Amino acid sequence: MDKSECTKSSREIYSGKIVKLRIDEVELANGHVTKREVVEHAPAVAVIAVNDEGNIFVVRQFRYAVGKELLEIPAGIMEKGETPEETAKRELREEIGYDARRLEHVASFYSSPGFSDEIIHLFYATELFLSRLDSDEDEIIEGVTLTPDECKRLIEEKEIADAKTLVALMWYLSRPIINR
Repeated sequence: MDKSECTKSSREIYSGKIVKLRIDEVELANGHVTKREVVEHAPAVAVIAVNDEGNIFVVRQFRYAVGKELLEIPAGIMEKGETPEETAKRELREEIGYDARRLEHVASFYSSPGFSDEIIHLFYATELFLSRLDSDEDEIIEGVTLTPDECKRLIEEKEIADAKTLVALMWYLSRPIINR
């Protein structure tokens, strides 16, 4: 059975630096007409960076939208003309002061497909070496290094609440130790 939706009309409500908001009128496969609110978001990357000791780099950052500090893996929006790999390496350098000799694409996933088209490309970075870039001027971040056990504890205590970080850590922690 066809479950696709056919766009009848589309109206842009807002266009900003990171997102656009539009309202579409769509016809469902059953003939019903309804509205969809869509947030168009630039593609992004996230990186689970692990040092030679098996410790994981995260950043502590205040997130205005939720009104509190969160622990997150390094991440950011792709700039025009950048590949996901280039963005991953830039974000590592800006947020934790390291680059990676090995960068493996783990997955690409939608952050909230019920209303947004944002796609996040997740990478696994190893063989890290110092290589700092200045942080973005609109970010105040603190780098933190966690052991896998600390990550497990923080997840269990619900101290890690960022979706991309949970996805990345669950992937990493579920891998056999020999592959870490």
